[in-house]
Amino acid sequence: MHLVSCTEERHAQAILDIFNDAIANSTALYEYHPRTLDTMNKWFAAKRAGGYPVIGYEDASGTLLGFASYGAFRGYPANKYAVEHSVYVRGDQRGKGLGRALLEQVIAAAGQANLHTIVGGIDADNRASIALHEQLGFVHAGTVRHAAFKFGRWLDLAFYQLILPTPAAPVDG
Repeated sequence: MHLVSCTEERHAQAILDIFNDAIANSTALYEYHPRTLDTMNKWFAAKRAGGYPVIGYEDASGTLLGFASYGAFRGYPANKYAVEHSVYVRGDQRGKGLGRALLEQVIAAAGQANLHTIVGGIDADNRASIALHEQLGFVHAGTVRHAAFKFGRWLDLAFYQLILPTPAAPVDG
């Protein structure tokens, strides 16, 4: 397994497949319908425009096993030091430490980018993801009850955050 910087040309289809599996089979994404390649083009364009990393791990044959990224937490200028991250692991690769490795890479990338707060929105029933975040220093910052309705039930969205020691000299404007 080796770390890669994901590109649209090489990884869009694999990321799309991972996203669509999460949409169809989990509450990791509060969406009902599969995404399309056009959606992926826009997703990658937004990552490029924001200067946000898309980090992945591939196996020895170059198959993407999982990926992670972050993007703007909120669209206001004063939120420039806060990001919301996402980590997705292919179904057959879960429980092998890949999610942890990806989240550690996202944390490192955020620190290198002089960000200060990393937020994760996690379905409140996703105990494995919550435990992972807590192991890496994230703390519960609040829960929005009944934030979504999927699979015939209301879903609560728990927010976890990690405060980084960066930037050394934050500025307004």
